[in-house]
Amino acid sequence: MGKTSAPRKVGEKEALAVATTLRGSPYKLNLVAGLIRGRKASEAMNLLQFSTKGFAPDVRKVLASAIANAENNHNLDVDALVVKEASVGKAIVMKRFTPRARGRAAAIQKPFSRIRIVVREVADVDYSEQA
Repeated sequence: MGKTSAPRKVGEKEALAVATTLRGSPYKLNLVAGLIRGRKASEAMNLLQFSTKGFAPDVRKVLASAIANAENNHNLDVDALVVKEASVGKAIVMKRFTPRARGRAAAIQKPFSRIRIVVREVADVDYSEQA
């Protein structure tokens, strides 16, 4: 008698990876996540490899983890993976203070972000028949 396994958080033919504490604002992270939404996984990895955005290496690690989860845990075809979802949210905010003139202090907020990437296996669509 043991605990029953938790239900899957994503659908069939999908895999998930999450990074919970990425140092930087969610706005900046969402700019990078927007680059890969809806793209093939291999194309998204290549795009992140050569992006000049500061968050690109972190997002690339999370995407690589999602692809590895799809391959190893769910037996999905790596070549048929597409980034279905790349959602960004706020995590914690570190609050720091710095001294100012005349004995005062000013607050400094250091935000953290989280990203959730879902990859989905899709059947190849033949575009030559439609043209």
